[in-house]
Amino acid sequence: MSFERRITPANGRVAASFLKGQVEAPRYVDGDMMQCVAAAADILDAPGGATTSQLLYGATFLGLETLEGYVFGQCIRDGYCGYVRADLVAPAEEVTHWVAAPQTHIYPGPDMKLNAKGALYFGSEVAITGEEGDWSRLASGDYVPTGHVLPMSQRLADPVDVADLFLGTPYLWGGGTRYGVDCSGLVQAAWHGCGLDCPRDSDMQEAEIGRTLSESDAPERGDLVFWKGHVGIVTGPNRLLHANAHHMSVVYEPLDDAITRIAGAGGGPVTRTARP
Repeated sequence: MSFERRITPANGRVAASFLKGQVEAPRYVDGDMMQCVAAAADILDAPGGATTSQLLYGATFLGLETLEGYVFGQCIRDGYCGYVRADLVAPAEEVTHWVAAPQTHIYPGPDMKLNAKGALYFGSEVAITGEEGDWSRLASGDYVPTGHVLPMSQRLADPVDVADLFLGTPYLWGGGTRYGVDCSGLVQAAWHGCGLDCPRDSDMQEAEIGRTLSESDAPERGDLVFWKGHVGIVTGPNRLLHANAHHMSVVYEPLDDAITRIAGAGGGPVTRTARP
């Protein structure tokens, strides 16, 4: 039986127990619920292989097998599967808040003049144990600005506004943070920031998101425009926001110009315009 490897927690040696009877495997395991403990951890297609996606700090990951210093498993938020460095995940713990700023810094105390210890990216999930003035204390004892986090139950309202937070971010294949993001990673971050489910890759997004517009329908703010292997977000009349390898960053571009440029570069025509 064939299956979509990107979202099926099975690798030919092991499979998640809930796939028994659906996917053939030598061994089925329940797995261990883990959590990303790095600002971002690459999800690879094989141990030491190519990056296909990323886990953000606090993201839960069902670990099924450890091999060559990597854990094979599945990201719970979007179902994406692959290998993550074993030292970048740990047993899962409860989270209370998420980072709603493009990026925030971690401080050893509630003082912006202290040397920052690291950073967290938009969408990261954290456990807040208390507040001191304008600062929130993490379970680790470190601090982040309270204005940069929101309770897990609270989400933003407009995916376009969220995507705009990434303007100027360098293009990075498989990336999903302010450090670097690709086209579908930008869409996913925007949707997740508003509490909306969104698959990881552009072909999955094209297949699952919204209703297809006819050629007579003018694209509106929030619509998605798809090409083979690419996606962008309409932000207004003839205006597209997208992470792309031509500019190597997240940019605004006239939609007509993008259509002409992509076709001229061999990327083909628009394959679908969708209204979420």
